[in-house]
Amino acid sequence: MKIKDKVAIITGAASGFGKGIAELYASEGAQVCVSDINGQGARVEQEARSCQQSEQVER
Repeated sequence: MKIKDKVAIITGAASGFGKGIAELYASEGAQVCVSDINGQGARVEQEARSCQQSEQVER
């Protein structure tokens, strides 16, 4: 993929397809920022991806 050094914002990234996409993009060199209605799950995934800048919105 041609995503090295790109920024990807992944919604629904706490589990399932979104989590898989976040992991794939990060492994391909993208800076990945995650979002999910499950705020705690998104924070765990965010920390795993080591994204330095993101804004979490909780409901």
